Amino acid sequence: MGVRVLVLVVLSVALMVVDARFTLLKPVRSQMSLVLMQSYWITDLPQRLWQGVASQFGSRTELVAENEKLKTENLLLQGRMQKLAALTEQNVRLRELLNSSALVNEKVEVAELIGMDPNPFTHRIIINKGERDGVVLGQPVLDARGLMGQVVELMPYTSRVLLLTDTTHSIPVQVNRNGLRAIASGTGNPERLELRHVADTADIKEGDLLVSSGLGQRFPAGYPVATVKEVIHDSGQPFAIVRAVPTAALNRSRYLLLVFSDGRTAEERANEAAQAQEALDQHGGGPVIPATVPKPALVPAAAPAPAAPAAAPAAPAVTAPAKPAATHGAAKPAATKPPASAKPPAAQPAAAKPAAKPPVSAPATTGGRE
Repeated sequence: MGVRVLVLVVLSVALMVVDARFTLLKPVRSQMSLVLMQSYWITDLPQRLWQGVASQFGSRTELVAENEKLKTENLLLQGRMQKLAALTEQNVRLRELLNSSALVNEKVEVAELIGMDPNPFTHRIIINKGERDGVVLGQPVLDARGLMGQVVELMPYTSRVLLLTDTTHSIPVQVNRNGLRAIASGTGNPERLELRHVADTADIKEGDLLVSSGLGQRFPAGYPVATVKEVIHDSGQPFAIVRAVPTAALNRSRYLLLVFSDGRTAEERANEAAQAQEALDQHGGGPVIPATVPKPALVPAAAPAPAAPAAAPAAPAVTAPAKPAATHGAAKPAATKPPASAKPPAAQPAAAKPAAKPPVSAPATTGGRE
């Protein structure tokens, strides 16, 4: 009997070492999760039955009061949604102007907490959505109040989520008031986060809301993470001690949300943005080409203007034999009078030339008619 116990102890220790340092037992764990899923459901059955019975025997007064409260909250939320809808549309239009491919609203899916890690030194939970539900490693998880953590282990029908307060977890955040960036790390305490390497002169104070900054492309930007609870300044230290309280109810939330962000890589998003910009340039450049076509046409139209005076001297050659004296005599008075008045200014002789052109062009037209 003692030998059997010793063999089992050695075998269990060997399995734990192999599971902790290698990935050989990962397929076995995935298959075991199929069996444990039934045990999770069975252990959770009494609570489900109790909730069903309690809901059936609730008093009518409580139900009416709750119904009125929900109606009031629904009315307030609808009023807020009307404003948010306008802001969302405006945001979409601005992103289109910036040719941005970022998503305004992420796709989410509801999951339920079905278990917790028994190890007191790790903060992990188990949810009822797995690889066959489309869950991926690193997927963000949040509740109704803010971010909770990310998926760190996948199984066919379940997943393990590492919470923000775990000592091995960190998340890039920024102060919602002024955009100051920092790193929030877990402390092992489910009610506390710490901000690392915050300068002692940084503009951060108690009550500031910390939201996800989106750096690292793991967590979507803009979701609440924590609220600053305490800021300790020490003149002898370069960094301040900043403690914050998570906004999410890590120990009380039962229903969670899995966030499905844009799965495209940065290169794919850049290529699509470049293609969209090229299509926009081609569409916007179409009307410009016809607008520039008439400009060359105007240059040839202006070129024949000098050709008219060239044809004018040829016209007198045709009409000179017909009326040599009349035209020459008429031209002399017109030619002698302008120079007398044009001697003081230099521009008058140039103006006298167009005055002589009409008599020459008139015979040209008459000769053409003849």
